[in-house]
Amino acid sequence: MKVDFLLKSASVIDETGTFFKGKNLIINKDEIIDVSSEIKNDYDPATVLDCENFIITPGLVNLHTHSPMTLFRGIAEDVSIEDWFNREIWPYEKNMTEDHAYAGALTAIYEMLSYGVTAFADHYMFPEAIIKAVIETGIRCDLAPTLFGLNVSFQDDVQMTVKLIEKYQHKHEGLSLRFGPHSPYTCTPEQLKQVVDVAKEMDVGIHLHVSETRQQVKDSINQYGLTPFQVVANAGGFEVPAIVAHGLWVAPEDRQLLTPSTTIAVSPKTYMKLAMGAGNIWNESKELPLAIGTDGAASSNTLNPLEQARLYGLMGKWLKEEATGQTLKEIWQMIMKGHEALPFKTGKIQAGWKADLVFWDLTHPTTMPLHNPLAALLYSSGKEQAKHVMIAGRWAKYDGKVKMNLENIKHNMLKATKDLLKKGKGSASIRF
Repeated sequence: MKVDFLLKSASVIDETGTFFKGKNLIINKDEIIDVSSEIKNDYDPATVLDCENFIITPGLVNLHTHSPMTLFRGIAEDVSIEDWFNREIWPYEKNMTEDHAYAGALTAIYEMLSYGVTAFADHYMFPEAIIKAVIETGIRCDLAPTLFGLNVSFQDDVQMTVKLIEKYQHKHEGLSLRFGPHSPYTCTPEQLKQVVDVAKEMDVGIHLHVSETRQQVKDSINQYGLTPFQVVANAGGFEVPAIVAHGLWVAPEDRQLLTPSTTIAVSPKTYMKLAMGAGNIWNESKELPLAIGTDGAASSNTLNPLEQARLYGLMGKWLKEEATGQTLKEIWQMIMKGHEALPFKTGKIQAGWKADLVFWDLTHPTTMPLHNPLAALLYSSGKEQAKHVMIAGRWAKYDGKVKMNLENIKHNMLKATKDLLKKGKGSASIRF
């Protein structure tokens, strides 16, 4: 049988964090069709790649980001979270255009591919610009166009999302869409229920921000007598597949509301940078459906899930004063859980699963010796160690080089940021 690839003599770290040596992977078209300890004569590979010096893992997932916000990397530093939103980011976003968003999304995709990200969940405006960048680059994306209930255009924006889902859902291999109500504090309970009802009708999920700060929880209880999670639950939000961004201040009474189709994407670097507090996600964290996001580059500066997972583990050990907590396998499984929240059949190195893989070279002095490969990967590696990245059986990064036009990306990014700075800040219609 003719096949595309034989990946010979590889070491593998699977979705559980378990390490295997001497595996041979057969890739044909977009999927893995065989994994074995012996090279079989049944296959005639077009390409044989000796992987003896590589550790192969499933691709990384960034389960919550705002890809065009690479445009604002470093523009709002050393400010309070209120000023970050109200005085810096939202006023600048007011003057954004489709071209700006496209430039920012391309930059984000290049960065994520360099780190080994093969799929991401995006939550932002200008969805057509993001879709264009996703289709051009071949990365997988689950996109939730942002819906602000406080905007006068809310009803039109809901219908726009309906049309986008009708146009693109199931039409491109690596693209999926869902609804993106921003949060319970920028959408009313009635608006949330409206969006969830439409999501149910269209058989898609939602992606929204919930309980990011202690103050949001207090304000919600004062206004509705309910926590933000309870507001979402009352709207039926956990009856559909739901990606919850942050959930940092999830309350004990909120946990029973979560369903098997709920995933909480945490981004610890943002919480540290914007002084959002320790929250509750480290309390009995094994009971929570936690995955890893990066938030946007405007708050986290990088779009590297490994960095966020590293910080999550270290913060947990420090806050709980338990060096035995937040184990390597638990941290790795959080990254891998992102695959479960997405509809792409990725995240396992098994026959029948999509060939979305990262080839890690951990033979560099910065990651040697390999007493513990998972520790080297989580605590010592960077984008340089992600030597090759494969998505659907195609190279997205090879021999350390992302398969995108870097000069074009830089040109578009510089042009977009120059134009945005020239326009300056607009008048935002929403407040944090």
